[in-house]
Amino acid sequence: MPESLPITVLTFAVLAAICIVVGLLVVTTLRGRRRDAQVLELLATFGPVVERARSDPRVLLAWYPVAQAARMAFPESFAAIEQDGPGRFPFGPREVEAAHARWTADWLEWEVNQDAEHRQQVEILETENGPSTDAASRRVLEALEREKLGRYQRRYEDYVRISRSLSELTGSTSSERGGGEPG
Repeated sequence: MPESLPITVLTFAVLAAICIVVGLLVVTTLRGRRRDAQVLELLATFGPVVERARSDPRVLLAWYPVAQAARMAFPESFAAIEQDGPGRFPFGPREVEAAHARWTADWLEWEVNQDAEHRQQVEILETENGPSTDAASRRVLEALEREKLGRYQRRYEDYVRISRSLSELTGSTSSERGGGEPG
């Protein structure tokens, strides 16, 4: 019997080692699956947001803090996504700068369209009523001008607010971008 005791101890030691190795493999596999699930969840969450942010920079501003919080909560998953990707996921400096450029281009387009619309309204009034020589016609034109300026002011305030917020994300100012705000 004494000879069987070392064999029993050896058998238990081997079984314990096998259990430990199998347990470590299971834990490693589960961790990998968890990270893969996190990666898929992050892609599912931020993929549509990235697409929407391309057409509306305000979406980027709304989701940027969420992305930062997720990055801090799941650094390994973000690193796995960015490993073969083109840059910082979901919003990097390139995306922020593109959003700022798009926002500025949209502003300029709106400004041109508003001016054209205003000129058209003035032309219609002058065609219908003749030159604005009487007081009533001048008041109508002045009201139209005030409306134009009010719309411009509201839109410009929105433009400046969003532009500054986008600039703060990259740490740059409008002067570092090669110019000031449009006017």
